[in-house]
Amino acid sequence: MQHEYTDKMVTPWGGMKEMKMLIDKTGISKKLAELGLPESKSNNHIDGVSIIESFWVSIWIGCFRFSHTAVVRVDEVLQQIFGWKRVASGTTFGRFFKKFTPSMNYQIFIDLYSWFFEQIQFDNYTLDADSSVIPRYGEQQGSKKGYNPKKPGRGSHHPLFAFVNDIRMVANCWNRSGDTASSSNCIHFLEETFAILKNKTVGLFRADSGFCSEAILKFIEDRNIAYVVACKLYANLQREIYSIDKWNAIGEGLWISEIEYKQGGWSKARRIIIIKQSEQIRPRATGKKLKTLFSSMGIEDDKVYRTRYHAFATNQTLPAIEIWEQYKRRGDAENRIKELKEDFGVEGFCMDSFCATETAMRFVMIAYNLMSLFRQLTH
Repeated sequence: MQHEYTDKMVTPWGGMKEMKMLIDKTGISKKLAELGLPESKSNNHIDGVSIIESFWVSIWIGCFRFSHTAVVRVDEVLQQIFGWKRVASGTTFGRFFKKFTPSMNYQIFIDLYSWFFEQIQFDNYTLDADSSVIPRYGEQQGSKKGYNPKKPGRGSHHPLFAFVNDIRMVANCWNRSGDTASSSNCIHFLEETFAILKNKTVGLFRADSGFCSEAILKFIEDRNIAYVVACKLYANLQREIYSIDKWNAIGEGLWISEIEYKQGGWSKARRIIIIKQSEQIRPRATGKKLKTLFSSMGIEDDKVYRTRYHAFATNQTLPAIEIWEQYKRRGDAENRIKELKEDFGVEGFCMDSFCATETAMRFVMIAYNLMSLFRQLTH
């Protein structure tokens, strides 16, 4: 075997040259320079655009913590590819993100997200809203005890996401404290999201039961947008479901029906699609059992028939089975959240400052969108 030494610098991340070409082609770095990013007054400072670019590269090569970003700092080839004079350290990222204020975030990210989606020619989006839980292991601002199915009692953050399902991108993201209810701040979040997509058509809105409130449904209806939103199975709705005697079989152990129903707090009755599944025939069936109803009436029917139920509110006139098919495709939002957590480190870049953590999180979303755009261009 022949061996040879070379003075040329090498890197395991040579593929980042393609991402540099994408950044240049989109012009996003020029847009960042126009946004009025906070800059240090030090003569030895690193400019804000270079800090953000190196943060994105850190995410793309698999960094999950600020301490991991040292990998980028010692890689001279990456520094040459992106033309950085100096590369930010983990502490530099922290200091930079802590300079952002809530009002600055509001202005910068609406402008940046709006600009990004204006460059994409595709229109008539399906918008999926969802929330998630991110456990925290310190005394960070906003790390509160709340709903946490995997680590009960652990402090967490409870962020909101809006996804454009058709192109697998993030339209908006907010961080929230862990003790926040699912529907809290949703109206302001949706107002900002629609401001971002101001020049785009939203043809369909989908969300889980945390968004099934009068305020949110009316917000969507006032904009003449079709929607399908999961309903919470409160006791009154369970009684209505239990009284249904007409079910259409649409599969083995699977039935569908619909009713007009006015939930408590609603201003009017809305169309509700109900799905019933048999656990005996479909062992992996999802949904809720009507436990609240049966326990209050002393009836054990549910244990005998072993059925699970889903209910969805909609303003559409499509056949009920089409509404259900629409909602099932919303499950892709869960895949996006899982990808953000496992491949883009959205859980990891956390600081003591709540606003700084949200700033880092929202820049992670831009990194995700750029990678999603790259995938589509190279598919």
